[in-house]
This record gives sequence, structure tokens and C-alpha cells, in this order.
Amino acid sequence: MKNDSYILSIDQSTSGTKAVLIDRSASVVARSTIEHAQIFPQPGWVEHDPEEIYTNTLEAISTVLKQSNTAPSSIGCLSVSNQRETVLAWNRKTGRPIANAVVWQCMRGEALCRALKANGHEDMVRERTGLIIDPYFSASGLAWLLENVEGARDLAKSGDLLAGTMDSWLVWKLTGGKVHATDFTNASRTMLMDLHTLSWDPEIAALFNIPRSILPNILPSDEIFGETSAEGLFETEVPISGIFGDSHAALFGQRCFTAGMSKVTYGTGSSVMMNIGDMPSSAPGGLVTSVGFSIKNRTNFVFEGNIHSTGATIKWMADSLKLLPSSAESAKIAASVEDTAGVIFIPAFAGLGAPYWNNTVRAAVLGITGGTTAAHLVRAGLESIAYQVKDLIDLMKEKAGIEIQETRVDGGPTNNDFLMQFQADMINSPIRVSDIEEASALGAGLAGGLGTGVWDSLETIEKLYKSKAVMKPEMDTEKRNKLYKEWLDAVHQLLK
Repeated sequence: MKNDSYILSIDQSTSGTKAVLIDRSASVVARSTIEHAQIFPQPGWVEHDPEEIYTNTLEAISTVLKQSNTAPSSIGCLSVSNQRETVLAWNRKTGRPIANAVVWQCMRGEALCRALKANGHEDMVRERTGLIIDPYFSASGLAWLLENVEGARDLAKSGDLLAGTMDSWLVWKLTGGKVHATDFTNASRTMLMDLHTLSWDPEIAALFNIPRSILPNILPSDEIFGETSAEGLFETEVPISGIFGDSHAALFGQRCFTAGMSKVTYGTGSSVMMNIGDMPSSAPGGLVTSVGFSIKNRTNFVFEGNIHSTGATIKWMADSLKLLPSSAESAKIAASVEDTAGVIFIPAFAGLGAPYWNNTVRAAVLGITGGTTAAHLVRAGLESIAYQVKDLIDLMKEKAGIEIQETRVDGGPTNNDFLMQFQADMINSPIRVSDIEEASALGAGLAGGLGTGVWDSLETIEKLYKSKAVMKPEMDTEKRNKLYKEWLDAVHQLLK
């Protein structure tokens, strides 16, 4: 890659697709975002249109090049971070999906997961994959597509069906159907990969009745996956390197390279991750183990807990309830009242994730009185995000035996000063806010830069780390414990 080249990193998230230009100092110099439709065919189901997402990817690339006045010849590498567990299948010959993608929030695989647990498979699946049997992960959604989309099984038998997470789809499309591959982080979130062998597990694939022949090859994130001209948007073909599941990319972008370093990504949902080193240890109850990153012939693992609704909670209050004119106003409105006046908001729109893993409970607001105002509800919504993160941080500290000295955070909601301060107060340790929102795009770009020779080591890119703010806890212990107890009491009321 030439000295004056940029890395163009695609961050394909649950809500939209972003193209981000990254320079050799690991700084973001331009970005463009295009949202895609959220499709809800029936209660509990969530879909995305893969064709729309690919079209938006190309449009985002074109837009960021034009708006930044960047010559296409200046792009030296294309990287991809993606919403992880969302899964799809497509026809190898026609290049068209056989159905919309099954999004990670979708509950259609719940019956299959319940049956597998009832038949005693949970311990084996957890020991091998590091995950619990849950529709959150890709396997049950892919199994549903194979069983319910007409002709899917026949395509698989004829060798004309391919499947994978969104990174696989984009790589396949960008290479003109030449490359069917994923990276270890995405593969580790499908519930089909053995963490100990770092390969697809034939027994688990058989449990879900998923032919291994339709699954992508698994590669390290800094491998050269292929080349692309992005349908002619680039003057010549450039290498595709730096493929990462978005939360893992954020961990990497936050330079959490050593055991005990932790990060929280605030997006539609949230991922809380802690680097546990080079062995896939069994996670404490309520958490899962995944590949953190596989770079430069080195693989590190993580404990992770996933929260279904964090940024989505703010968006729902703004867009659906009209409690605030925009998500950006939530901090000001929350700070306009001293507390929630006893209101507890539990945003279980798609059930509760870690550490509860209850897919049947639904969102609730408790403690409403005649004196409750919109501001109280908004504040309760923001506080619910911090409580859910505390659930996981506490579990990591107490059950994994690792004290977290500092948590590095990223994502749009980190611009919310009220939320970040309340978060620091709840976990009672400093919060370091990334200097950019695009930590996932940056992490993928860093891996791509390592793969194409822009940087030569993890130590080199660690020296480039920057942050914009540090929030230190200010709340006294008694108040913290009281508020958190009220949250736990409310959650347990719903779980009864």
C-alpha cells in the first residue's frame, strides 16, 4: 500500500452501513452513512434485505470518496466490520439471497433452541463453542432458512447454496463471487465453530442440520481475503483485508490487546468484552466465550456479555414514543430532573440478554405515578443502559476474578455525557471514551493495515491510541447500591 493511500473501512451495522476513510496515523478523515430498512414480518421477527445492504455499501463508498474529494486511486485497502450473528443464504449461480437475512435480534429460532436444550445438548455446545444455545446466535436462524425457504435444501444438495454472516456476503459480492470466507471472530458467533480447533464443528452442524459445504472458509482478520474494484468505484482492484465482527473490531480498535483489558460498545445493543488471553476459558454463568481477535498468527479470546437494547432504547423513546425531539437531546432532558422519581425502565424489547438470557420477558416500565413526566421516563431509559452494563462488568469482576481498572467505550451513545457519567458511577471505575465513534471501523481498518503492511505490529498501532474524555465515578457507595438494588428488584419481578 502506497504511503499516501487510505484504508476504506466499511462498518456494516444493524441500523446502517458506514464508509470510513482512515489514514496512516489511524485517524478518521471522512465518513458516510446510509441507513437500511428494519423489516418486522411478525412479532419477534427481524429481517434485513441483503441486496439493499450491498447497494448501500457501494453508495456509501461512492459518497465518502466524493464528499471528501478523495481520488479512487488513493484507496489502498478495503476492510469490513459487520453486525455479527445476522445470517443469510444465497444462490451461488444467481448471486441472489434466497430470503431476507435473519437478524441477530430475531426470535424465529427459539423453538429449535428450546428443543436442543431439552434434549441435553447445551453443555456440549457450550463447551465447544463457548456460547449458550440461543436464537441470538446464527445457527438457529440459518437452520430456519434451510427448513422453511422453498428449494433451499435442494440448492444445498446441488452445491449451489452458500451461507454466512454479513461479512461473507459482502466479501462474496465485492469479489464478484470469487471468495466465500469469514474471519474467526464472526465464525465464533455462529454457534457452529469449535473454539478449541478453530474450525466448523461437524457434530454441531449436524445438530442444526446445516451442511458444512455451504459455510465459508475461516481466516484470520488480517489475511488478504481477495481483491475488489467495488464495482468500478476504485480505479484498480485493491486488497480486501481486515474482516472483523463489529464488537471484536471495537475491542481491537480500542487496543485491548492484553488480558484484563475491557471495552463496551454502545450501539443498537451493547457488547461488553474482556480480553482473557490466549486460552478459551469457560465463561462464568451468564457470559459467553468468543474469539477476541486473530491477528499476526496470534489468537486471543474474550468473555463477553451482550445486551439487546441500549442505543435502541434511546431511539425508541425518540422515534416511537416521541418523548424527545431527537436522541441527541436525551442527556439534556434526563439531567433536567434530579432522579427518575422511582421509575425503572427495563428495555426487554427482544427479551433480556446476558446475564439473564430470558427470551420470553418483554419490556416494562415500573413505578409510574401521577407525577411521572417525560423527563423521568427519559432518565430511566438512559439509566437502564448503565444498569445493564453494570450487570456484566460486576459478573466479570466477581466470577472471573479479574479487576477492571478502566473500561474503554465507543459508539454513538458515548457522546451522551449524562449516560457516561452515570455509567462510571454505576461500575465505580473510570470510563475512557474513544476519540472517535467509529471504533469498529477503525479496528477493522487497523487489521487491514497490518495485513497490507501499513503497520508492522500491534505495538506500533497501540502507540497511536487516543481518547477524548475520562469519566471518573462521583457517586457514593450507599446511593449506588440503593439504585442498583432497585434495578435488580424490578428485573426479578419480570423474571418471576
